Amino acid sequence: MNIYPAMATTSAIIVIVLELAVFRTGVFRSVTYWLSMVIVLGFMIPVDGWLTKLTAPIVIYNDNDTSAIRPIWDILIEEYAYAFALITLVLVMWVWSGRRETQRSTTEAA
Repeated sequence: MNIYPAMATTSAIIVIVLELAVFRTGVFRSVTYWLSMVIVLGFMIPVDGWLTKLTAPIVIYNDNDTSAIRPIWDILIEEYAYAFALITLVLVMWVWSGRRETQRSTTEAA
């Protein structure tokens, strides 16, 4: 298996497992989470597409390290998995830390 798709897929799976088994913030059930993912893709596709377009790429990948699957505007599919993992982990940690702070404030006030 090529390194970049393997790492991107592994990171996405790890983030999903962390959310479902450890942090349990419920972000996957939240409409705002999914809207934020749409917004991220709305910006990612034109920017990443322009950077990686095959006609005049700015970022060039080693074909031996990628899947070579480019479903939307020459963007590698592993880029979507990697972006999903990064954005989801940030949002999970944001919600989780906010809940901890709220619990701490409630405990201190009592």
